[in-house]
Amino acid sequence: MIARIRKGLEKKDQGFTLIELLVVMIIIGILAAVAIPIFLSQRAKAQDTAAKADVSTIGKEVATWFVDHIGMPTVTQPGGIGTDYFIGADSIGNASANVSLVGSIVGTDSTDWCVAVVNTEGSIQNFEYSAQDGLQEGNCT
Repeated sequence: MIARIRKGLEKKDQGFTLIELLVVMIIIGILAAVAIPIFLSQRAKAQDTAAKADVSTIGKEVATWFVDHIGMPTVTQPGGIGTDYFIGADSIGNASANVSLVGSIVGTDSTDWCVAVVNTEGSIQNFEYSAQDGLQEGNCT
């Protein structure tokens, strides 16, 4: 009896068939085809979020400026893309990568102003923050 079981075990094939391997490869290919575009769009969404955060920070700092000062502030980014933003002579934070200020603040007084940033790497490249409408897509007009 033991000899018969041993003989049966020796004849048993080990490993996967070609069909099983092909099915697994097809499933992996389908999963990759679905996951890669989703992953690539996440990078652009992160860039958009960075630009929104930057313009919101600048906008809130400008609103705060009007509480403590008289007259229009000057918002600059003297070092260019990725460097500190300044309101007057005070630094208000470091810009995110690929985000830069569009010009300076646009407006006439504390109820009519707008500031904008551009992000060349995002899916939405322009964001503005204004006294009247808050955060929006687009440039100050």
